[in-house]
Amino acid sequence: MNGAVDASGITKRFGQTLALDAVDLRVEPHASHALVGRNGAGKSTLVAVLTGLLRPDAGRIAFDGVPAPPRDDRAAWQRLVACVYQRSTIIGALSVAENLFLNRYPTGRGGAIDWRAVRRGARELLDGLEVGIDVDRAAADLSVEERQLVEIARALSFGARFIILDEPTAQLNKAAIDRLFAHVRALQAAGVTFLFISHHLEEIYEIARTVTVLRDGRCVRTGPVDAITKADLIAAMTGEDAHAVVAMPRDEGPREPLVEVRALCGNGFEDISLTVRAGEVVGIAGIGGSGKTALAETLAGLRRARAGSITLAGDALPNGGDVRARIDAGIGFVPRDRQVQGVVPALSVADNATMTIWNRLGRFGVIPPGARERSARRMMDAFGIIASGPQAPVESLSGGNQQKVLLARALASDPRLLVLIDPTAGVDVKSKEVLLDAVDAARRNGTGVLLVSDDPDDLRTCDRVIVLFEGRVTAELAAGWREHDVIAATEGMALA
Repeated sequence: MNGAVDASGITKRFGQTLALDAVDLRVEPHASHALVGRNGAGKSTLVAVLTGLLRPDAGRIAFDGVPAPPRDDRAAWQRLVACVYQRSTIIGALSVAENLFLNRYPTGRGGAIDWRAVRRGARELLDGLEVGIDVDRAAADLSVEERQLVEIARALSFGARFIILDEPTAQLNKAAIDRLFAHVRALQAAGVTFLFISHHLEEIYEIARTVTVLRDGRCVRTGPVDAITKADLIAAMTGEDAHAVVAMPRDEGPREPLVEVRALCGNGFEDISLTVRAGEVVGIAGIGGSGKTALAETLAGLRRARAGSITLAGDALPNGGDVRARIDAGIGFVPRDRQVQGVVPALSVADNATMTIWNRLGRFGVIPPGARERSARRMMDAFGIIASGPQAPVESLSGGNQQKVLLARALASDPRLLVLIDPTAGVDVKSKEVLLDAVDAARRNGTGVLLVSDDPDDLRTCDRVIVLFEGRVTAELAAGWREHDVIAATEGMALA
């Protein structure tokens, strides 16, 4: 019997980087197959190959025993496979019905769009999923759960019977996850096959029949879910033995507490208490929905806390909602999404880099000609920012150089505490090295650092790592931690 998907020997290089190394994947029909691995394991590249977005350098793919269509035949690929990504592709400015039939609206006489047929078809698709969403509703008003169901319905409308779910539960609560899994099981019974990608290992055991583990671009284990323990699954993901260590403690003597968080409660986390000392890097780890990002954004002033207190160098900070006040108090911040929360694309490198220190560049709000440019050029030299000059549009820079601009901006105000969320996400290896070196230099100068990340390379720079699970602290790992233990703690598991 053919698999719903049979991929064999899939190899893909990007320059000198071997992203996929002869990967084999067989997904049985009408089942859910889990794909797991750490960041950089090759999952995203494999998804791009399975959906026809990337051509492999070697290997073959077949759907139900039939070789995959040519890569440029997008219509044929859409009839075979679809991916529901963690970041929704739904267009918020359109209605649900318009999203479901985008670029293929039924037409009537004279070629005009038959809007009655569009709405009728949309209702039929959603009724088939037993989803009670108003098809005239603006997609921008949908919840994350509803957007995912609309994307699944859209994929089914093309005829696809193999659907990849990429981190579908990262932003869902338990009730929404249960509803999603009920839809998945119902669709499996109707003949749909799923590839389920998740960092939430507990869910693998709930929804999947088989699991494949990728590590460093290779398939290191495939087998029935009920035949592999959580400990063995984590070991396969990390490649660590029981005694491997990935970080060594620093011996720098006692340091004064700089930031003290006490019983802090907010949107996504409860009763968080922690201390960051001067010259200390404290990591915050956790899977999607753990509350780690919300905690960092609350400290930076993007969010308001419901209860609890934050003190910086002994001074109580007012409740959040005012980033400028946090900057003035001595907190520097690099947000999670540089495109949405970070850079201002229409402005220059100089404008973006000096936003936190405009009041230092001139008196009475008047900035002398050239002052901004001179300050920005010093930052460009210090951080190796590659641009034609300070007046270059920041949107013309690579992702790594944009991230350097954000870190330079955060450090320009000489913060006592630096809050970083995924500071090296989506950057090249050299930029990553520059960014982490800059963080280490700030630490040596006495700046406290709160670093939120799930990248082991980021967390290795930390003196200790605090792990959140479902909004609460579940572990604090001293330097010398094993990656195996970090993953277990982020899953809320206690492993021997």
